[in-house]
Amino acid sequence: MAETPATTTSNSSTGPGRTVIEDGVIAKVAGIAAREVPGVHALGGGAARAIGAIRNAIGNDDRSQGVKVEVGERQVAADITIVAEYPAPLQKVAEDVRSAVADAIQHIAGMEVAEINVTVQDVHIPEDDSRESDPRVV
Repeated sequence: MAETPATTTSNSSTGPGRTVIEDGVIAKVAGIAAREVPGVHALGGGAARAIGAIRNAIGNDDRSQGVKVEVGERQVAADITIVAEYPAPLQKVAEDVRSAVADAIQHIAGMEVAEINVTVQDVHIPEDDSRESDPRVV
């Protein structure tokens, strides 16, 4: 998706002017909202999560990981890639992500949401974490 800054025109009490909201800000707002949804384990596909793990290790967290946005003057379209928790109902998690992201963009950025596409890339099974940490030999 194209990276263009969002521009909204405002006539505030201080007079006319422009407010520019960069794409990265919208992506970060969307990422934060999506991560707060119950049933979402992580955002992004395998490669994005691997790069995110490296970023986290050096203390540079990317809140927009797994989020792509296209921003117009007044509208936003977003593609969100998630890893869902097992056994959360995937359709409900995707719908909750869509709703949370739309609400956050409308409330925080004051922009209209054209569409939000959610891709469930993987399902996280909690037992897999415990198996990885168990030693194979004693």
